[in-house]
Amino acid sequence: MSGDAVAGPDGRLRCPWGLSTEDYVAYHDEEWGRPVHGDDALYERLCLEAFQSGLSWITILRRREGFRAAFAGFRIAEVARFTEADRERLLADPGIIRNRAKVDATLANARVLADWSEGELDELIWSHAPDPASRKPPGALADVPAITPESTALSKALKKRGIRFVGPTTAYALMQACGLVDDHLEDCVIRIPRGGRS
Repeated sequence: MSGDAVAGPDGRLRCPWGLSTEDYVAYHDEEWGRPVHGDDALYERLCLEAFQSGLSWITILRRREGFRAAFAGFRIAEVARFTEADRERLLADPGIIRNRAKVDATLANARVLADWSEGELDELIWSHAPDPASRKPPGALADVPAITPESTALSKALKKRGIRFVGPTTAYALMQACGLVDDHLEDCVIRIPRGGRS
């Protein structure tokens, strides 16, 4: 066994953060690191990662349905039409993180993305996915980077196109969550193919 993978209640090894709360177990096992495609789906992840900045992801995860309700399911075309009254509503909504700069960035980003062609956000983000063969699986949490050359390039590309609140760290968190990279630990059951070593 290499590094930090921890046995869960079912005896299978997982990334330790994936066992820290019940909410994390399902997210770790079923979502994190699995490929996400589609402009609206990627816009949602981009927004949530931005809201997470400076906070614990569990804070966002537990409010995700509140965010979806507040931001029209993160449908870009709908959020782009939000008015000043919608902005005030969001800033008073206890179901989300009421951070003025993050709310404003979410609305501004939707207006920018509404002018893009269908599939353009998906294509731009996924064009920054590194070759999986070039990356060694992390053996321990200490081996997982916070920023990579690819996340720095993605951040710059998004900012150049007018997208706000997406620094290299946020861009890398997006890449991890949406499956552009697989940062499950080497011994994590989610990384190991079924029927592989145990």
